[in-house]
Amino acid sequence: MTTWTTGAAPEAPAAAPLLDLQTLVAAVRRRRRLWGALALLGLLLGAAVGVLLPQPPTATVKVLVAHQEDQPNDPGTLIRTDVALLRTTRIADEALRALGSSEETEDFLREYEGTGLTNNLLQIDAEGEDDVEAVARAGALADAFIADHVRRIKEAADADAKALFDQRDRLRGELARVNKEIGGRTPRSESEASADMESLFSRRAELTSRISDLGQRAEEARIGAPRLIAGTQVVDAPRAVRRSLPKTVAADAAIGLALGLALGLAVAAVGSVVADRPVLRREIAAHLGASVIAELPAGPGPPWRRRGTSAARTRLTTALARTVRNSAEPVSLLELGCPRAAGTIALDLARALAAEGPVTVIDGLPGSRLADRRRRPGDPAVVGVEHASAVPYRERRVGVGSVAPGAAWADLPYLGARAVLVVRAGHGGSAWLHTVARQLADQRVPVVGVVLIAPDPGDRTDGTLWDGPPDVPHGRSEPPARQNGTGRRRRERLPMWASTVPDSDQEGR
Repeated sequence: MTTWTTGAAPEAPAAAPLLDLQTLVAAVRRRRRLWGALALLGLLLGAAVGVLLPQPPTATVKVLVAHQEDQPNDPGTLIRTDVALLRTTRIADEALRALGSSEETEDFLREYEGTGLTNNLLQIDAEGEDDVEAVARAGALADAFIADHVRRIKEAADADAKALFDQRDRLRGELARVNKEIGGRTPRSESEASADMESLFSRRAELTSRISDLGQRAEEARIGAPRLIAGTQVVDAPRAVRRSLPKTVAADAAIGLALGLALGLAVAAVGSVVADRPVLRREIAAHLGASVIAELPAGPGPPWRRRGTSAARTRLTTALARTVRNSAEPVSLLELGCPRAAGTIALDLARALAAEGPVTVIDGLPGSRLADRRRRPGDPAVVGVEHASAVPYRERRVGVGSVAPGAAWADLPYLGARAVLVVRAGHGGSAWLHTVARQLADQRVPVVGVVLIAPDPGDRTDGTLWDGPPDVPHGRSEPPARQNGTGRRRRERLPMWASTVPDSDQEGR
């Protein structure tokens, strides 16, 4: 849309954003039936899973695990190692052997799991056929894990002590050689003997100290193991986990609802972007090149809004009748995605004009929706478009047709020289709206305005096309002679009744 300023050239139109968030939200909101249905389906499937596939009986046990390498700043590496060790076949085989079970190890591994609650607290959850078996399995796993942990502690302590003792024995052998060398010294000069003996005695003292230190370290290595062994124990005895069926069903249903809603919103958003079907008044007006002059809901709506809908429909009929009276050429109603609404508006318009003279409705809707209906007393005459030439020239005509895909564009001039488009929001794509505008321009059928059916309730955009100077109010247009040749003009001349038909926001107030 071009903006005109006094004494300046028109500004270039702003580039359209790649993804309009407002349009996306409006399109997703209009597809609430889709994502609502998927959310409801997810809710039902989740509840069904909770009822039909209940979780097997489960028992839990907590084990306090002491580590030799425990540090205050440990990020949980040690307890994660314990969890991984719990899932090994060695511990699983020991647990099955203690239970006296012949179950395959691979199958048993899938029926229990470990969780590190803290750096030193391990929780083991095991499944079984019943609570008794689950408790027995959890206890056997805890015992097998503790036994394996204790064995590894002892093996590590023994390995450390053996290494220290081996080094001590090597130093003892060296000390024996030093002592032997001291005892086997021959007489020499006093100065040489004194220096050699001092060196040997110093070496012997050093070896004696190192041997004592290694012996003490070996004993400490063995003394620390019992402390770690005593610190590794079951702190919470195996017990069956009690589950409430209503809570389980509610939790599964909530998860299913969340997943279904997320999937529905994603599908609606992707589908809206791919389909590219305008929903907002601003977009529909821009693609069709005509202003939105009225909005009507798709159906009667809820009871508390029916009065406002009826009043809006009456105002629309009155305004259309005024436009037909002031027009020297026939006016037609062309629908896109709402043939029933267009037919109803056409019949209401014909009834309003019938008091002034005979009126004939020329039905160009697909399938002759109006021509084949049963005529009620007082209804106007309805003929098909193929019989339009038989209608007397002086008799007032109200044409109703379609610009949906597959429409006969050549019949549009016979329905009326001017047209009011009755468009359902979100029905036609952007490309087809451009096609409609181009075909009507080729047929030399000017568009008076657009009646929007089923508008988005949250739409706050403006559907009026305006290219005039800012000091001229919307809804009015000065004659070309009074514009002083400045070139400032409106894109189209809107009827005076455009402001008398409220939109959906005005109806609610």
